[in-house]
Amino acid sequence: MMKALFAAIAGLQNHITYMDVVGNNIANVNTQGFKASRVTFQDMLTQTISGASAPTETRGGTNPQQVGLGIKIGGIDVLHTQGSLQATGRNTDFAIQGSGFFIMKDQNRTFYTRDGAFDIAVTGELVNPTNAFKVQGWRADTNGVVNIDQPLNSIMIPMGQSIAAQATTQVTVQGNLDAGASAVAPVGSFSTTIDVYDSLGSAHAVTIKYSKTVNPNEWDVTATTSDPMVNALTLDTGAGGTTVTFDAQGRRITPALGTKMTIDVDLLTASGAGTTGTPAFTVDVDQDSITQFTGPGSVAPTFNNGYSAGSLVSFSVGPAGDITGIFSNGTTRPLGQIAMALFTNPAGLQRAGSNNFESTSNSGVPAIGRPSSGGRGSIGAGVLEGSNTDLAREFTNVVIAQRGFQASSRIISTADQMLEGLVNLIR
Repeated sequence: MMKALFAAIAGLQNHITYMDVVGNNIANVNTQGFKASRVTFQDMLTQTISGASAPTETRGGTNPQQVGLGIKIGGIDVLHTQGSLQATGRNTDFAIQGSGFFIMKDQNRTFYTRDGAFDIAVTGELVNPTNAFKVQGWRADTNGVVNIDQPLNSIMIPMGQSIAAQATTQVTVQGNLDAGASAVAPVGSFSTTIDVYDSLGSAHAVTIKYSKTVNPNEWDVTATTSDPMVNALTLDTGAGGTTVTFDAQGRRITPALGTKMTIDVDLLTASGAGTTGTPAFTVDVDQDSITQFTGPGSVAPTFNNGYSAGSLVSFSVGPAGDITGIFSNGTTRPLGQIAMALFTNPAGLQRAGSNNFESTSNSGVPAIGRPSSGGRGSIGAGVLEGSNTDLAREFTNVVIAQRGFQASSRIISTADQMLEGLVNLIR
């Protein structure tokens, strides 16, 4: 009789814990990156009244006779399934699609989270604004190179940071020169204008023009400008002259493919209102993609490594966690790389509050690397991962927990009535 009471009490206590877990899941139905938990039960100690006996030649065997002593919590497991993605439109909001965790740092403590509601601190660091934990990854060096073999560091997005001007040294042009163009007046010609930058970032418009000559498959190339700060332009197609020739298949033969055309830009050192303050510079022009076929002709630049000074105005994050800065001068440059941690047993992580987890001895050592590699998920920018709480399942669990609790309480009341009847036998 007393066993029934103790078993029922254990049922009450553990179904209360069950309801606590379910209630927490439902309460966090709108928590970003929340992972729901589930409860599993196990039977408690069992009292053996008689053990099993082996069969003999004349009798069969007997089974053990045991009375259970109640229920206990077998485990409270975290379900690391994918939550739904919700678009926010903020470029500092990130969601992981697949496995893995963002790595957060608070002084000497490291946390892991699926909550990507980040922001940029006044220091330029990417942080979680609710707890000021810093997002970890790798920063790009001054040349825009990210080395993931270096130790992790806080991600920096220094909005407004200036980028120095860079003189133009390399330009690429492509297009087609119409093989049927006229070599007599009006001479067939095709041109394009390129802004070349000096070391201070001043742009100088240079027009490159291809004009058909009277010689078969030959074109004369010139470089001109109307910029008053340019003293002179000197062009060399690469063979000590200003002409290029093509073969019968429309491919350039003089100068040979791979030879760069050069334009020497000589700037004025003084011009009425002041000086340019910049030396002369040379631009190498790759024109290997210029062809000569019969048909519409055009020439256009496809690459220019020079730019004026600018400042960081925006940034973008790719699926692999690469952060690219967008500057006011139209250039882009890598700023860093978000790191992601992958665990052998994510269910072994320990909740640390504020949507964070900490590693334990049973979670395994985190495998840290780039997103979209080594089994790690990809990063979506402008979206957040919602809770993976399934309301239909949780409300069903509410009913199950409630009925289990009611049944256990009914056992207590029934056992009490039986004990009362037993006590009344002496009256």
